[in-house]
Order: sequence, then structure tokens, then C-alpha cells
Amino acid sequence: MTIERARVLLSRWQQAAVARGSAVGALVNPRRADLIAALVETTGKPAFEMVLERMKKSPEGRAILLERPRVVSEQVSHAWDLPDNTFGAAYAKFMGSRNFSPDDRPPVRFMETNELAYVATRAREVHDLWHTLFGLPTNLIGESALKVIEFEQMYLPMCMLSVIGGTVRFNEKQRSMFLRHYLPWAVRAGRQCPETMGDHPCSSTS
Repeated sequence: MTIERARVLLSRWQQAAVARGSAVGALVNPRRADLIAALVETTGKPAFEMVLERMKKSPEGRAILLERPRVVSEQVSHAWDLPDNTFGAAYAKFMGSRNFSPDDRPPVRFMETNELAYVATRAREVHDLWHTLFGLPTNLIGESALKVIEFEQMYLPMCMLSVIGGTVRFNEKQRSMFLRHYLPWAVRAGRQCPETMGDHPCSSTS
């Protein structure tokens, strides 16, 4: 489905209702990716607007907004054929070892413009590229650390809420490890890493 066809226009009160309902549903069942996605979209507009403005200020960011590349099978399948010493091969190994598909993520629905919808889509689709880039696993600690990086890069409220929720679910050993090692490292990585939303996925998988 295209970004344009997936969009659903909501009034302010409808957005608030979707946000509240998604928040409650996600608390009850954190595995509901569709509810978490809806919560990100209905609470993340200011953050996505900030990312959009940053992308417009760089040549590569502007090119991405013009070309609108996607991290979907149709556009990144060549990564599986790249040499072992490339980022694309590392990404393909990450995805293949977990039986993940680039097409599994739910479409963005609740953004006001197609441009913001693309930025939100891109933020969602580069998640596994960032897992590969930062060498983070998909367990609770790895996901929480990546959410810290995403927050430092995009300031999405849901990222920080996910980190808080993750630390609640940690056992004592995991919590100590995360707070002493992963959290400070992730904060530094997110702040010191160049603007990753403005990195072209085609160059990232070569």
C-alpha cells in the first residue's frame, strides 16, 4: 500500500481518542504493533515536523524527501547478494537470522500530510537498519537501548515511554546492566551519531 492511500485524516478530538485508546491497548498487550504504531503517530507530530525540517536543511535529506526511497523488499532485496564486508550483507544477515521481512511493519495512517507520513514511515522502516548499524540485539535490553538512540535522534515521546516500560520489565540484573552500561552508551551514540534519518538506505545497504 502506498503512503498516500494508507493515510486517514482525523480531527483533533479523533486523534486524541485514538491516542488514548492505543495507549490503553498497548499497556494491556505490548505486542500489538498496530496500537503502538498508532500511538507513535498520534503523539509524535511535533517530533516528525522537527525531523522533516532538519532533513530539508541537508542536500541528502532533501534528496531523500524528493525521491522517497523505501526500506521494503522491492528496494533492498539486493542486500542479500552483497559481499560479506558490506553493511548490506550485515543487514541481510540480521534480518534473515530472525526471519524478519522489511515489509512486516504496519503502514503509517494518522499523519496530516504526505510529507510527514513519509518521514514517519522512514522512521519506522530504518529501525532494523539501526539495529544493524549499532549492533544491538532484538531482546528487551537491545530494543530499549535503540529506543534511547531513536529518542536522541528524533525526540519521539513514545521512544522514552518504551524505555521506561522496558526498565519496569527488567529483572534486577538486566536493570543494573542497562542503567550502568547500555543507557549511557546509547545516549552518547544518539547524540554523537550524524543525522541518520538523512542517510540514504540505498547507500546504507551497499
